Amino acid sequence: MSDNQPTDLADLAAWAESQLPQLAENACTAILARVPFYHGGAVVSVADLRRSVGHNLRFLVSALRAPEEPRDLAAPRDTGRRRAQQSAPLPEVLQAYRICFATLWDALVAHARESRGQSAVDALLSAASLIWQFTDEHALAVTEAYRAATAEILLARQQRRGALVEALLTGQPGPDGGPWEAASLLGLPPGAQLIVVAAETRGLAEESLPGIERRLSDRGVVSGWRLTPALQLGLVAVPLEQQDRVLSTLRETVTARTGVSPPYPSLSDTPRALHLARTALSAVPAGRAEVRLFDPSPLAALLALDPAEGRRITQAVLGTVLALPSDDRAILLETLTAYLNHDGSAEHAGRVLHCHPNTVRYRLRRLQELTGRSLSDPNDAAELAAASYAVQISPDATTTHGHN
Repeated sequence: MSDNQPTDLADLAAWAESQLPQLAENACTAILARVPFYHGGAVVSVADLRRSVGHNLRFLVSALRAPEEPRDLAAPRDTGRRRAQQSAPLPEVLQAYRICFATLWDALVAHARESRGQSAVDALLSAASLIWQFTDEHALAVTEAYRAATAEILLARQQRRGALVEALLTGQPGPDGGPWEAASLLGLPPGAQLIVVAAETRGLAEESLPGIERRLSDRGVVSGWRLTPALQLGLVAVPLEQQDRVLSTLRETVTARTGVSPPYPSLSDTPRALHLARTALSAVPAGRAEVRLFDPSPLAALLALDPAEGRRITQAVLGTVLALPSDDRAILLETLTAYLNHDGSAEHAGRVLHCHPNTVRYRLRRLQELTGRSLSDPNDAAELAAASYAVQISPDATTTHGHN
């Protein structure tokens, strides 16, 4: 390597600097021809691309002129942040960078060939090493800035979605719009059936349905989620034909107690649905990772919205049953629930309970004797059904009285 190489390298950089406008134009032309993402300037305008290419080439040539000086990476960092904000794919951004630097290298090679001197060849070899080093540094700066900006964008978007979900769950939208505006911003389809999901967090503000929004989105289901210290709350738009699939996805993902409201059509009912979802959650035994759907019966919803009245009905109707030892109490209550949930049929209830229909009838007769109410009398049956719903909604009420 000759003693005058630094001067030759500086001369090479000076020549490149004099060619910057044409080099930038050549690089832009190559990028537009070879990277489909930049075609038409729909996301990144041609003017923006030309400006970015010019800045980055200028920074690169300046570094080539004074390789010992600290490198200024402001240009690639700015490009990385801006492309992230424009939602440009990172691989295409890096491909454009490689084309940009390759354009400079090809121009330097052509210039060195025209010079036909050993010093020009030596300068070119030095420039090659530096250019690939600078290329790596610039690509790393672009990537780091792009990823940092993407993380900021995703966090801001998630925070906004969480705030919109909170507005719908509480029934208190912001000053600039009502629930329909919030739902539109969340991307919830107009007129869709909705459910509210309330999942107990595994730890302090730790998701118990990890990645659920993405999982549902992969199945074409739109949802919005909000994380609180104790609950992971979700608002899900459920196509009628996909309700079972949504519930299956929740069950595949769940790691803690989870309650789901019945489907409902009106956004204004979201706070009520949240209460029902939380009620369903509370009915799941502690420590069990289970998804429980709140009973769609209007009677069950009515009792859930007035827990104190539900407890009063439970005691008034089933007090003598609740006073039984825990095993007897549980068998009678389970039999009553199965009977009511299966069309008042002892045969159907027996299949669910894995016992003979006559065993079901015997248990029901005993329950009717204890309560003084007959399942064949409409008013008595309504009271027993109401008390049964109240017990299912608030299972702790069964241990408030009786022997354990």
